[in-house]
Amino acid sequence: MGSLFALLAALGFSLSNVMIKRGTTKASKNNGAFLSILITALLSGFAFIVVGLSNGWPIINVNGFIWFCIAGVLTTFLGRTLLYNSIQYLGSIRATAIKRLNPFFAVILGVLLLNEPFTLPLFLGMILIFSSFAMIIYDNYKANTDNVNKQLAADVEAPETNLTTKNRRRFNLKKDLNITYLYGIFSALCYAFGYVARKIGLGEIPEPFFGSMLGAGVGAILFVITAMFRERYRVAVIATFTKFEIWLIMAGVFSSLGQIFYFIALSKIEVSRVALIASTEVLLTIFLSMFFLKNYETYSRMVIFAALLGMVGAMILAVG
Repeated sequence: MGSLFALLAALGFSLSNVMIKRGTTKASKNNGAFLSILITALLSGFAFIVVGLSNGWPIINVNGFIWFCIAGVLTTFLGRTLLYNSIQYLGSIRATAIKRLNPFFAVILGVLLLNEPFTLPLFLGMILIFSSFAMIIYDNYKANTDNVNKQLAADVEAPETNLTTKNRRRFNLKKDLNITYLYGIFSALCYAFGYVARKIGLGEIPEPFFGSMLGAGVGAILFVITAMFRERYRVAVIATFTKFEIWLIMAGVFSSLGQIFYFIALSKIEVSRVALIASTEVLLTIFLSMFFLKNYETYSRMVIFAALLGMVGAMILAVG
């Protein structure tokens, strides 16, 4: 059952990725991150109450409470906010491909900190998914390089553009690419540490809905506090309560379901296996993008082959 919930989490996250890109542009000040955090808190809170009324309430202890709060800071606030930024600027496929660094961070942390076994199927699945990830990253890097070269060639053909302006544009292009990729890398790192914190918290308080609700609550509070000092966050908070944006609402719902399913999976199987099975998110995102983002993202043969290769790795993990 743990593997099934991990796959459902991947589906929820992939649908969210597509909806985020569909509902935002690079110029958007609100990408729906705060909205998704609130939806997560509401859905998981509702589920927690329903389960509590039917099966009884869990015993809350300080250690579990603290670990769930730490997980909320790392995943719901930092991880999700950075991920939404990454999807907004890079697109759903590129951002999801970079997010695949998460399983490798998670495997290392799971083995070193949680003494989880490193089995042969885990190793084989990891190799295949890593190969898929590497191919997608190479394809994205090549596409970005071509775009930069085209822009620089346009500068050369424009005699009215002076040398200072050309150099500044060249620097800004490279700087923008580096910053947007850092969003995804740091998001993956935060998620990996956060998943370990969640796993420890579930060991203290074995109630995934409570952990998800508490983590989302902490994330929402931190987002509002940040909004007092950052205009972008302040605009996002205000827009959440004043504008109806269906794509971002759908993104928040699917993202919340993905997190809840992920939490349930963590309560049943090892964090490293959950993270690696959930790597199918990148494959599902590619396939869904073909239907929802035809005019927003393009696909190469290498990306399709990488998707199939990663799917084989995920199947090995699921049955292993």
